Amino acid sequence: MSKIIVNSPDAPAPIGPYSQAVKAGNTLYISGQIPFDQATGEMINENITEETHQVMKNLEAILSEAGMTFNNIVKCSIFIKDMNQFSTINEAYGVYFKENPPARECVEVARLPKDVNVEISCIAVDL
Repeated sequence: MSKIIVNSPDAPAPIGPYSQAVKAGNTLYISGQIPFDQATGEMINENITEETHQVMKNLEAILSEAGMTFNNIVKCSIFIKDMNQFSTINEAYGVYFKENPPARECVEVARLPKDVNVEISCIAVDL
């Protein structure tokens, strides 16, 4: 089985020794994305809704680079700083999964990279 590194110029560059995504066989593992706008070089942190949408845009850029879409996602992991923001994050996240949403978990954590409020990673399968 081959291992292919996937990097999109439209998503944040890794800030450590990891890849944006790795494709092994027909499965794509996307590293956690934070609300950084690669085009402007700015962190999007005005509110949790905009943060979540930016994270999803970053995931979309990586999926696209691998020739996939949100329909290929089978699992997401959501990390949030404040569980009280769950419903707002869930509403923004839900826009991207109208039918047959992936499996997922959502956990509250003490701190996230760059002190953002939300980070999402996912696994997608090329069916």
